[in-house]
Amino acid sequence: MHSIKIKIRGYHLDMYQHVNNARYLEFLEEARWNYIESRINLQEWMKRGLGFVVVNININYRKPGSLDQVLEIQSKVSRMNVRSATIEQKIYLEGTHILIADADVTFVVVDIKTGKPVPLKGELLETMKSL
Repeated sequence: MHSIKIKIRGYHLDMYQHVNNARYLEFLEEARWNYIESRINLQEWMKRGLGFVVVNININYRKPGSLDQVLEIQSKVSRMNVRSATIEQKIYLEGTHILIADADVTFVVVDIKTGKPVPLKGELLETMKSL
């Protein structure tokens, strides 16, 4: 399990004074990059011509987030097969069990030159398991 914190700022809010739904996608993306960078040398992946591409996001908005609240975003790989993997992400109000939003984000590893998915097997599978 990987965790980061993000403070809600004024520019995250919509006209109703709570976090705009699109901002949660940005929060989740920030948490995923932080998670992946903490375990994989992305510069090395780029040299090998590999990249991550999101192919599906399912998100549930549970409670509104408000100005100056701190959110804790937890991320972990919940499913992996030869074609794709899914990262489960949960956004909590810091220091509580109040679930603000949760999402399942499915991604593939691609060959950057061709844009085609690379099977998750061998060394690549072992690297992905380290997540």
